Amino acid sequence: MKITAVTLTLFAWDDIPPTQYGFHAKFAGSSALGLLRLITDQGLEGHAFLGSASNSATTDGQGLITHLKQFLVGRDPMMREAIVADLWRKQRHAGVRAIGAADVALWDLVGKAMGQPIHRLLGTYRESVPAYASSAVLKTPEEYAQEALEYKEYGWAAYKIHPPTDWRKDIKVCEAVRRAVGDYTIMLDSTWAYDFPAALRVGKAVEELGFYWYEDPLHDQDIYNYVKLKQHLAIPILATEYPIAGLESYQPWIMNQATDYLRGDVAVKGGITTLVKTAHLAEAFRMSYEVHHGGNSLNNVANLHVIASLKNTTFFEVLLPDAAQKYGLVHDIVVGRDGMVHVPNGPGLGAEIDFDLIERKKITVLK
Repeated sequence: MKITAVTLTLFAWDDIPPTQYGFHAKFAGSSALGLLRLITDQGLEGHAFLGSASNSATTDGQGLITHLKQFLVGRDPMMREAIVADLWRKQRHAGVRAIGAADVALWDLVGKAMGQPIHRLLGTYRESVPAYASSAVLKTPEEYAQEALEYKEYGWAAYKIHPPTDWRKDIKVCEAVRRAVGDYTIMLDSTWAYDFPAALRVGKAVEELGFYWYEDPLHDQDIYNYVKLKQHLAIPILATEYPIAGLESYQPWIMNQATDYLRGDVAVKGGITTLVKTAHLAEAFRMSYEVHHGGNSLNNVANLHVIASLKNTTFFEVLLPDAAQKYGLVHDIVVGRDGMVHVPNGPGLGAEIDFDLIERKKITVLK
């Protein structure tokens, strides 16, 4: 089997509600996703989505075609590891998100060729995973408290706060949520908002409140202060979601003992291949590897396949609101009344892409 063509269909995503997750992410209106197609001489296709509501596929799409297509066409997709090694040689030109999309599409293609879901190829550990609700930035502590209580009553496993990113306000939000939900799993993701003194103040507060983890309080590459912070706190610290990079980016975090858990997703770490390798690296140090939201619906399906193959990941993240996160599939991932999400068992990704929607919303096709 050989890959004979690579195309990226850009399609519009309209009516995205105003959404904010921190000072780094505030968006509304329209974006564009890209449907990547790896077409083979045997009639099989591998698919992936590129882009998100906050980061249009136009940003990385042309780079994928210009710099990565040459390493895909004419190749046997069963040689995925060799192909991916070549893709990473173009990281400076194409970007990690483009590499991630190509890697996901390769896994989808191989799964279809083998007649197996990706999690079976990886080695299934479980077929359902507890889900947590991950908030947007809300206006008042009371709104956070109400939302957290609703998801607790829905039966979801946990609730994570994306706070206003002012440390005084953030502590008040955390206190309000704890009062509302009582004995329930809650986490804080401060989205790289604080300097060291503020991070320590908030960390001590959420530690006292019994939060499950404390995520991204400092600048994404501030390893020096992460080491200091970890020495002052007992609550687990979760870092490494950013910078956008591959496997080697985790080395200094582990060697300097700068974080308790590792983090990533198929978009910002370069695909399923990197995620699996990093999760196994974390397992060697008895660290959790918590998978971040993938930015689009098909990436989240890919994330779920990886999580289903791991024993050192606790949750599946569902970023709110749905209208800013779910698009392009006929049936998206749904959290059951038991608070669980279930991995698809169809070949490859096992997700039904809404090709009719993509055709209606098509902007252009990059070849």
